[in-house]
Amino acid sequence: MLRKPVIGLTTYGKKETGAYHLPAVYIDCVRRAGGVAVLVPPDAEGAGSVYERLDGVVFTGGGDINPDRYEGAHHEQIYNIDDERDDGEFRIAEFILEKKIPTLAICRGIQVLNVFLGGTLHAHIPEVYGEIIRHRLLPKVACEHAVTIMPGTRLESILGQSELNVVSWHHQALRDVAGDMVITARSPDGVIEGIEIDSHPWLVGVQWHPELSAKEDPLQQRLFNRLVQHT
Repeated sequence: MLRKPVIGLTTYGKKETGAYHLPAVYIDCVRRAGGVAVLVPPDAEGAGSVYERLDGVVFTGGGDINPDRYEGAHHEQIYNIDDERDDGEFRIAEFILEKKIPTLAICRGIQVLNVFLGGTLHAHIPEVYGEIIRHRLLPKVACEHAVTIMPGTRLESILGQSELNVVSWHHQALRDVAGDMVITARSPDGVIEGIEIDSHPWLVGVQWHPELSAKEDPLQQRLFNRLVQHT
């Protein structure tokens, strides 16, 4: 029997109850794709020992990165700052870039990669792009909007089309994009919705949340399928 690819998923930070956790929809997506999901809590010191045993990685969504890490403003809308998670995921970013591990980065995930590589973030999207396109409904609810995929990108080859509707749940976005990154998608208001890194054999990042609609939307599930297939 062939061994199924093992995919590591970053967890949210530690709750007040002392528990690490992650919504089950992420695990469901990996299982539908034929992979085995392993939850990996933040651990800057032990990250290398864990991730060298994995076939692929999913950087999951979650709270905001500490703005001190990119000399950003401490905006009133910033929430769930977790230095333990930031430390752990920066170490993971270093490892997956060095070892070329296949990676799907979701929402916070592309922000972690951008900041790690020297980029910056917009503190709060409505103050820069307005609210013609909603990326999150109040108080913190997911919503749907369109995105345009850039031609000739890895993302276009995966999804097979240049425009689609996605489910978003974020209030921040990439501002200054790190030099190693290529922008692969934008929403109609100009917000960066996708990135990839050409020097990496398979690293795809999306600002939206494909796991929230993948059960009903084969295009969103395809992101997880291709990650597992590429391991």
